[in-house]
Amino acid sequence: MMLNDPSLKYRPFPQVDLPNRQWPSKVITAPPRWLSTDMRDGNQSLIDPMNAEKKRRFFDLLLKVGVKEIEVGFPSAGATEFDFISGLVRDGAIPDDVFPQVLTQAREDLIATTFESLRGAKKAIVHVYNAVSPAWRNIVFQMDRPQIRDIAVTAAKLLRDNAAKQPDTDWHFEYSPETFSTAELDFSLECCEAVIDILQPTPEKPLILNLPATVECATPNIYADQIEWICRNISRRDSVVISLHTHNDRGTGVAAAELGLMAGADRVEGCLFGNGERTGNCDLVTVALNMYTQGINPGLDFSDIDEVIQTVEYCNQLPVHPRHPYAGELVFTAFSGSHQDAIKKGFAAQEARNDRIWDVPYLPIDPKDLGRDYEAVIRVNSQSGKGGVAWVLQQDKGLKLPKRMQADFSKVVQALADESSRELNAADIWAAFETHYRLAGEQPYSLIDYHESGAAGDRIFTGKITHKGGERSISGRGNGLISSVLAALRDELGVELEVADYSEHAIGAGTDVAAAAYVECRTPDGRTIFGIGTDTDVATASVQAVLSAANSIAAQRE
Repeated sequence: MMLNDPSLKYRPFPQVDLPNRQWPSKVITAPPRWLSTDMRDGNQSLIDPMNAEKKRRFFDLLLKVGVKEIEVGFPSAGATEFDFISGLVRDGAIPDDVFPQVLTQAREDLIATTFESLRGAKKAIVHVYNAVSPAWRNIVFQMDRPQIRDIAVTAAKLLRDNAAKQPDTDWHFEYSPETFSTAELDFSLECCEAVIDILQPTPEKPLILNLPATVECATPNIYADQIEWICRNISRRDSVVISLHTHNDRGTGVAAAELGLMAGADRVEGCLFGNGERTGNCDLVTVALNMYTQGINPGLDFSDIDEVIQTVEYCNQLPVHPRHPYAGELVFTAFSGSHQDAIKKGFAAQEARNDRIWDVPYLPIDPKDLGRDYEAVIRVNSQSGKGGVAWVLQQDKGLKLPKRMQADFSKVVQALADESSRELNAADIWAAFETHYRLAGEQPYSLIDYHESGAAGDRIFTGKITHKGGERSISGRGNGLISSVLAALRDELGVELEVADYSEHAIGAGTDVAAAAYVECRTPDGRTIFGIGTDTDVATASVQAVLSAANSIAAQRE
């Protein structure tokens, strides 16, 4: 049961003493180095860890996306991990521009096994860690600060010495003061400096210092303060790469990584879609695409986001949430009427502008950049308005309904959605449209053929239609085609309509396209009736539109 006074049990996280912090005014202007830890941190968090086939499939996906540093496993954890990693090296599966990285605890036997798994590699990163925070020192290890520091020093010496035994490999090193975010900053710095003293990094071959939020216990601004503090106080800043490894325990792993970059970090570690222990690691997809929407090429290619999702879901046996940023099946979808209307207008404005700048309400990224189409951007349920319905018809059938016709048909769709209590798909909407505007099935009036004659301003319509199961010829005179059709309906069939508005447009583009025509009509008793017609000939489409309205009148009489 939750406490009325949680301060009796939990303490607020202390602030960082950082006068004149600089990161709040910084802007991310370039991508970081990316490390995927899907095959190590992500894999160890799975209910069923990946087998060799899945790990290879995931590895190939990361190469395709463009990740250049990949933590391929924990070789000392067992034969499965060791064999997979050594197999990558033996098979020549690692491209020359990709760094494989492996993780090891700070133990002599485990470090030796780790180096052995990479024997023959052209280049590699070996990542060693030891926990440094008070909870781990006091509870888990029961060691004091000097003892914890000695673990880091001994591990650094083992890295140096094992690397010297395999001089043909270009070795790089990473050190993590694990649980950094909950440790004292001065002690984390002390451990990092001790490792630097042993490994002697240079600007040409820097040491990676990973500063993890192993457990996220504070707001992301505090993590940014911690990163900036280290960047200010580390002795050889030009010879170290500051790497971020955030977790999502408070739901701000992405924000912490972004603020950490603003605070001076150089590298981001994480997993695709944020898989990882407990609530997961930093989501590399979200961080990368956040940059992309700010005009920065992240260096990672998610042009086919659905292929990435399918592979990750297969390998992890975990679904990507439908609301996951950028990737979920519903993230580019609007059900709300006002949202749909804004999106529809945004697309129209986007098409009209003569530039490439993306500026569509509710859509921070163009779905097509990720291999998605616009079909599912607007979907219809009982919350949808006329704009959403019109959008579906425009995308699916190429019809651009006049505004008042949109309002007329949206009432039909609203009633159908309320009745069915479910989302309506494009087929549902089209079936309702055909029924409401009398476009399908047997109708009172159907055009067989027609002929138009006369001079300008005095036109004669002569047509053949089906009526009551047979064919009938009708004719009428007016100042144009539509008025002569209305005259024929009035004089021959007793159907009185007056056109209040007319519009037409091509369906699609090119020289061989159909046309759509729309009429808004008034009846003698003041009712408004809409009609629509489509044909490869725009004049025929306008005749069909008038007959569509006439059929609605006839149906109301029955």
